[in-house]
Amino acid sequence: MNVEDNNYLPRLTEAAVGVARKAGARILEVYDRGFDVDTKKDGSPVTTADHLAHSLIVEELGRLQPTMPVLSEESTGDAIKDRRTWPSYWLIDPLDGTKEFISRRGEFTVNIALIHQQQPVIGVVYTPVQDLLHWGFQGGDAHRQVGDAQVECIQVKKFRHGIPTIVASRSHGRGNLDKFLQSVERSYGGYELTSMGSALKICIVAEGKADVYPRLGPTSEWDTAAAHCVLLVAGGTLTDCDGNPLLYNKQSLLNPWFIASGRGDEDWSRHLIDLPRDNPS
Repeated sequence: MNVEDNNYLPRLTEAAVGVARKAGARILEVYDRGFDVDTKKDGSPVTTADHLAHSLIVEELGRLQPTMPVLSEESTGDAIKDRRTWPSYWLIDPLDGTKEFISRRGEFTVNIALIHQQQPVIGVVYTPVQDLLHWGFQGGDAHRQVGDAQVECIQVKKFRHGIPTIVASRSHGRGNLDKFLQSVERSYGGYELTSMGSALKICIVAEGKADVYPRLGPTSEWDTAAAHCVLLVAGGTLTDCDGNPLLYNKQSLLNPWFIASGRGDEDWSRHLIDLPRDNPS
């Protein structure tokens, strides 16, 4: 994969945006007409929309780059087994936020990332219900677009030691989050908190609408890769609780706990001092 070619990543990103939009349209067809919910072996829910979006994305990316492997949340067998030998591959979550989809809250996304040497170099996050698109690629800018409106360049904001704005998961890790929030409140006298589902939380930090997103609960690599790329391109960071950059194609597909943040000199990990350093990878 020639990431040094100045036109390579922009072309692939544009194509991936189109694929994400197609997958989003397929998901909305199911969302509008009703669907059945099954349970996977790990206890998480899965719907017809997950499977249809997976098949569409894999097929479309296969046409785009026939020799590039694809790893999806819905992958099985050889893809899971062989992935450690891949220097580059597409990493997708066809429907991130299945619980939000089932609850009809609208906060679910299509996530498409290109991984190269354990780093996300393309990221596309599409929110079908809002027709909201976030995307970026290594060496370029991060963007946001709603429907056919004008494309906006986005950047993280710099935390200036006022009252921090925090975005958090709607349904995971509440006990650990409460301890984090208590520490932040002691330091700054308060905080503003927004809760939502899916990869949108990282995108909110990338847009500069939140200072930090602490994820103190389980995620997998396909949950974070696309939005991680958008955040990096927008000037932010995503690290584990010890400040190490999050990497992909690890031995385990589970992520460690992490902190997504914008610019500034606040060490958000200090608010985890009384919490264990959970690291499933």
